[in-house]
Amino acid sequence: MPIKNRFAELLPEITEWRRDMHRHPEILFDTHRTSALVTEKLRAFGCDEVVEGIGRTGVVGVIKGRTDSTGKVVGLRADMDALPIHEQTGAEWASGTAGAMHACGHDGHTAMLLGAAKYLSETRNFDGTCVVIFQPAEEGGGGGKEMCDDGMMDRWNIQEVYGMHNWPGRKVGEFAIRPGAFFAATDVFEIALEGKGGHAAKPQEVIDTTLMGAHLVTALQQIVSRNADPTKQIVVSVTSFETSSNAFNVIPQRAHIRGTVRTMAPEMRDLAEKRMEEIAAGVAATFGGTIEVNYHRNYPVMVNHEDQTEFAAEAARAVSGQCEDAPLVMGGEDFAFMLEERPGAYILIGNGDTAPVHHPEYDFTDEAIPAGCSWWAEVVERRMPAA
Repeated sequence: MPIKNRFAELLPEITEWRRDMHRHPEILFDTHRTSALVTEKLRAFGCDEVVEGIGRTGVVGVIKGRTDSTGKVVGLRADMDALPIHEQTGAEWASGTAGAMHACGHDGHTAMLLGAAKYLSETRNFDGTCVVIFQPAEEGGGGGKEMCDDGMMDRWNIQEVYGMHNWPGRKVGEFAIRPGAFFAATDVFEIALEGKGGHAAKPQEVIDTTLMGAHLVTALQQIVSRNADPTKQIVVSVTSFETSSNAFNVIPQRAHIRGTVRTMAPEMRDLAEKRMEEIAAGVAATFGGTIEVNYHRNYPVMVNHEDQTEFAAEAARAVSGQCEDAPLVMGGEDFAFMLEERPGAYILIGNGDTAPVHHPEYDFTDEAIPAGCSWWAEVVERRMPAA
């Protein structure tokens, strides 16, 4: 694998950064320690500008090439936040924070981009400007949107933007990508059911929210099986069902249902929301209770731009000698907001035969660091070749 020699030399140092972040995970926008570490490193590397507080706790670093004859500006983005999961890896660098861990590899993403920033600050072998973006709150908080809403793209005149995610099950350091829709839109819903509670021995006197909810959960599955075009991707998952009573002999007055909808096309998103409202109204009428649906549109579909995807694949082939076609992913990714503002692409890098992401036994594979750093550097040097 033709890795840049500098990253092989830097591997122990970058690994220690990564493991330090892993020991101190931070959730959503509360990435204060991580953001401070990133800021300190970028300033020590000699970045031309380092700005904190973009998107609340995001950090942006600016690295100018030796020349700037074209005015080209390329953004590179890594996410910094962890997940509310209790770690079970047993690693010596395991999380020291109860109920929080880097279960998605964002510590690895941040460490790799820091490594690339150090190299690019040392060499500056490109014609233009590189903007390194360290984002909080990817895991459900929409930190990417907040950084864009803070004017990041216009402030630094970013013209293209690239992102990367590790991928368990793919050989360490190998790449995969696809143009067009890649990661799904991720919406969430909450449904409040109100009936008439009472004694379990007198069902004729109640409006049973448990029964009403059970029918609703089953009926929601027809959105996928009977309403949606079977050639289009959609997932409707009810993930929580709670009632207002835990007693054996009480029929509860209220119930609450939560879940998620994943889609790859706007019309399927519209269909899911419309049918959920209609089905809930029908079930409520059938049983005589009330049902209120709160449908929240969260991350949009993440769409890779065709030209930038091919370029990202070329950079990957330059590093690893290969870049495979990636499958559609029904998980969400808030890099989608950045790709709505600027053309760019998102690529996967292999994490090896590890536990899946969002699993308490997952850990980022440090052996992937040189390949990831090399890809970041290759994107910059190839997209903005030295004059």
